[in-house]
Amino acid sequence: MLLVASKAGYQTEAFAAAAARLGVTLELATNRCHHLEDPWGDGALAVDFDHPELEARGWDGIAAVGDQASIVAALLAERFGLRYHPLDAVRACRSKFEMRERFRKAGLLTPVYRRIRVSEGGAPISFPCVLKPIGLSASRGVIRANDAVEFEAAFARIARMLSTTPDLVRDPASEYIQVEEFIPGREFAIEGIMTRGRLEVLAIFDKPDPLDGPFFEETIYTTPSREAEEVQQAIRETTQLAVTALGLTDGPIHGECRVNDRGVWMLEIAARPIGGLCARVLRFDSGLSLEEVIVRHAIGEATGEQTLARGGAAVMMIPIPRSGIYHDVRGVDDALGVAGIEGIEITAVPGQKLVPLPEGASYLGFIFARGASAAEAEASVREAHGKLAFDVHMALSLLGKN
Repeated sequence: MLLVASKAGYQTEAFAAAAARLGVTLELATNRCHHLEDPWGDGALAVDFDHPELEARGWDGIAAVGDQASIVAALLAERFGLRYHPLDAVRACRSKFEMRERFRKAGLLTPVYRRIRVSEGGAPISFPCVLKPIGLSASRGVIRANDAVEFEAAFARIARMLSTTPDLVRDPASEYIQVEEFIPGREFAIEGIMTRGRLEVLAIFDKPDPLDGPFFEETIYTTPSREAEEVQQAIRETTQLAVTALGLTDGPIHGECRVNDRGVWMLEIAARPIGGLCARVLRFDSGLSLEEVIVRHAIGEATGEQTLARGGAAVMMIPIPRSGIYHDVRGVDDALGVAGIEGIEITAVPGQKLVPLPEGASYLGFIFARGASAAEAEASVREAHGKLAFDVHMALSLLGKN
């Protein structure tokens, strides 16, 4: 099996371990090989993501980690005749504007939205509104504006981000900013896998922290959902309509939606699994991990209907408190001693420059908990987080020093 990823890290390692448990040979294709120096010790394949070229090596399946990698995987799958989401559908997932267009045409609840060229500027639709870079995910660059002053400041901030971030400058989508009506309501995430256009929802995550802006940093996911069954069913049905509207057919999906008195509003769908280490929180009665489900599905093996194990689970993506240089963390042993905590992974490394949202795209690490209920697991991660103290030093450049 071929796994496409922009870098080797904890998520690719999870796939490597899953493939090994299943007896599947996994090869990594990455555009960062010149930085990695053979990350798995068995020769990763170098791929230019802008012009992906690979010789066929008899793969039986393909998967991707990350948004850009999903486009490369779709192109390679098309070239080698492997089962995967169609390239056009995956590209639509990478454009917030095209996604909104397809949702609207399919009759889904859709906010009023407009695409504005950065060089021309523009005016809001109404207040409150939300400004979004068209080609980014994970709430990166997303800002709420409640009045004209906040709108102008947010527009300028996103434009500056698009023009100064190296991996964005060459992206044509960076020429635009999308403005949408703000959608009030409770937010959820959906993890699923598709087979010939049919969606199997593996988990619905509640996001218990309010996400009302000005930025939209995700922190805690809990599962199973505590919403009424009719709400969960509406989320499943709307997600199926959304992936069909996009044209997705085969492989994992990760979706985000909001629910209010008017119904379910799809925010976005990604043609990839949940990012980071968050998949670790999922536990199925089959004994398979999410990565094992994806590997088996990719190579054409039956996975069966997956049912979440009993009890509740929660993961906290530890937010970055402020810009600076990460130095150390204290209190990990105390946090691990909290009832229900199954693990704490600090992914930041000493000397790393930390950038919070909306410009940033990373976390300090992850806290995992299980309990008799999702509420119990949520309480555990909150208590554990309260015992951690992060040393973040102000960078000299931020102090105005040479």
